[in-house]
Formats: sequence, C-alpha cells, structure tokens
Amino acid sequence: MSTKAELYDDRLDIPKWIVVAIIVVAGVYGNHYFAAEPVLYRALALVVLGLVAGYVALQTSKGKAFWALLKEARIEIRKVVWPTRPETTQTTLIVVAVVLVMALILWGLDTLLGWIISQFIG
Repeated sequence: MSTKAELYDDRLDIPKWIVVAIIVVAGVYGNHYFAAEPVLYRALALVVLGLVAGYVALQTSKGKAFWALLKEARIEIRKVVWPTRPETTQTTLIVVAVVLVMALILWGLDTLLGWIISQFIG
C-alpha cells in the first residue's frame, strides 16, 4: 500500500518534470543567447544546469527507480567473471578465422553463381 508521503511525491512528479524541462530549455536558449561568450563558460554553465536538472529528475519516482536500476546494474557487473588476456586473444583469433572462412565460402559461391548465370546469358 502507498503511504501518504508516496502519494504526495507522485503528485509532485509532473511539476518536477516541468522544472527539468524548463532548465533544459533555459540551457539551450542560454547557450544560443550567449554565443559570443567563450565556449568554456557556456560549457560549464551547461554542465551545472545539467547537474541541477539531473538532481531534480532523480527526485521523481521514475528518477528514483532509475537510480535503483543503476545501483543494481553495478552490483551485477561486479559478479561478471571477465576473461583473461589469453582467453580474449584465443576468442578473437577464432572469430577472425571463422570470418575469413565464411568470406572465402561466400566469395566462392558468388563466383560460381556468377559463372553459371553468365553461361545462360552469354
């Protein structure tokens, strides 16, 4: 069941997304309006506005769910057993060999079919 705080937070999601949209539009307009200013200042302003917009977006229910997803993904990445360098090299060589063999087979089929068709046309 939802608590009153969760219902209150859900009602504030739309205004929060509107604030995010306003911040993004302000950043785009400001970047255009201050086109004569150095790129460094405009880039820093856009980074700050992006961080503020991101912070506001993370306060919504969708933002909180996204943050939880990122945390879970990080935990899952830690569980991955990464291949060693020799395993990676062997796998890469196998892939290259298979690609070369398939290229030769397709080249041979293309040549054969082209020769057969040229016999019928010519």
